[in-house]
Amino acid sequence: MFLWQNSGCRTDNPRGRAAGRSAFSLLELIIVLALLLVLTTVMWSHTSGHYQRTQKELCQDNLQKCYMALQIFANDHDGRLPGAPEAHTAETPLAQLVPRYSADTTIFICPGSKDAPLPSGASFEQQKISYAYYMGRQLTNATAALMSDRQVNTAAKAAGQPLFSANGQPPGDNHSKFGGNVLFTDGHAESSPPAAAFALPLDDGVVLLNPKP
Repeated sequence: MFLWQNSGCRTDNPRGRAAGRSAFSLLELIIVLALLLVLTTVMWSHTSGHYQRTQKELCQDNLQKCYMALQIFANDHDGRLPGAPEAHTAETPLAQLVPRYSADTTIFICPGSKDAPLPSGASFEQQKISYAYYMGRQLTNATAALMSDRQVNTAAKAAGQPLFSANGQPPGDNHSKFGGNVLFTDGHAESSPPAAAFALPLDDGVVLLNPKP
């Protein structure tokens, strides 16, 4: 009788423990998934530093592909690069590169920006690109800026002056508040923080054209 009562009063139920452990594991899984979602959002959102550092590297690749198209254009035009006397934005002269010198229009859109894709192989003069262009430069100019991410304005810059957006707001916000890239006439590209890391003068006859806002 004692043994029966003692056995009947046991609260150590193996099935109950198993159910409790399963419920706890499910709760743990939900918490881990939530944390992963938060971390992924923080690291890979459009305005995160990690995301934009990656996009700036891809952006440099784009600019160097643009440089190749500009080289071929210059070879066909006695060393001259695309120009348009009445141009107000970078789209007008750079559209001369498509489709003969580059059928790939994706290279004119910064991967860090929110700019819409361009029609493949078609002129983008009536569209919007991501890059600024120093119209009037030649490839023979000694290490001068040729293209860049969208800038805060079209003036010459001394080192330390605002070049790209410092707060992630337009203008100059291709890479949010994390600076941008500059392509030079020798074909190399350099990254700069929002304040210019180097001087970007405007020589006589050179006009800096931003893309359409």
